[in-house]
Amino acid sequence: MPDFRCSFASVEDAEPSIGTAPTDTEILLVECPGPWGREALTDNRLPDAVRDHLGSLDLKVFLLRRYDGSAGPGTRVFLASATEEGYDVRGTVLDRPDDLLGLDLASLPAYDGPLWLVCTNGKRDRCCAELGRPIAGLLSQEWPEGTWETTHLGGHRFSGTLLALPSGLTLGRLDTATALAACEAVDRGEVPLEFVRGRAGRSPVDQARELHVLGGGDPSDQVTAVPGPPRRQSCGDDKVKGTTRFEVRRS
Repeated sequence: MPDFRCSFASVEDAEPSIGTAPTDTEILLVECPGPWGREALTDNRLPDAVRDHLGSLDLKVFLLRRYDGSAGPGTRVFLASATEEGYDVRGTVLDRPDDLLGLDLASLPAYDGPLWLVCTNGKRDRCCAELGRPIAGLLSQEWPEGTWETTHLGGHRFSGTLLALPSGLTLGRLDTATALAACEAVDRGEVPLEFVRGRAGRSPVDQARELHVLGGGDPSDQVTAVPGPPRRQSCGDDKVKGTTRFEVRRS
C-alpha cells in the first residue's frame, strides 16, 4: 500500500487517541539542524562523540531544528523533568555541540517561556512531515523562539502532533486550521480536550484518568487499560501492532 497514510486510517477508524502521550519523565532536547535519518539520534550531523554521548544517557533525547532551517548562534539545549503539574524546564545555549560532553544537566538555569515541539521526522513517518511541517511553520510565526521541529514523539498516526512544554500536554490530529487556536488555549492554561492525547510524563492510565475528569467524569470512577484491536501504526513500516483502549467503571 504505497499510498497508505497512518493518520488518515486512524481517523477513518475513529481510533481513540486518549492516553497515548509520551511517558518519559525526563527529556533532553538538543538543537541539531539539518536532515535526520529514520533513527535520528544516530543519523544526524552532530559530531560522532556527541552522538555516542547522547545515546549513552539514561533519559529520552529529542533533536530540535527550526522550521526555516536557521541555526545558532550556539546550540540550544533544554532539560524537561516531570512534576505534578507538567514539566520543570531548564535550558542554556552552548558555544558548540561538543560542549554537551561536559555539561552538568543539574546546573542548567530555569527556562521561562512556552516550547512547542512539533513532530516532523519524515524519514520516520511521512505523516509527521506532511502534516507536521506546515504546523511548525504556522506556530513559528506566533512563537519564533519557542517553536521547534522535533524527532519521534510517538503516535505517528495522530499527526499532526506536538508536545507542549511546560504543561506536558501532547496534542494530536492538528492541522493548520486548528493548531494555532489549540496552542493559544494551552498557553492560557486551558486544556483543549478535542486535541489532547494526554499529559506527557504520566502513565497511559493516569493520562486517561485526567482527561476523563477534565471532561466532566467523576474523579472516583475507575479507569483501566484494555487491549484494543491490532492495527498498522505507521507509514514507515507495515507491521501490525496491538493498541490500548481505556474503560471507565462508574463509582
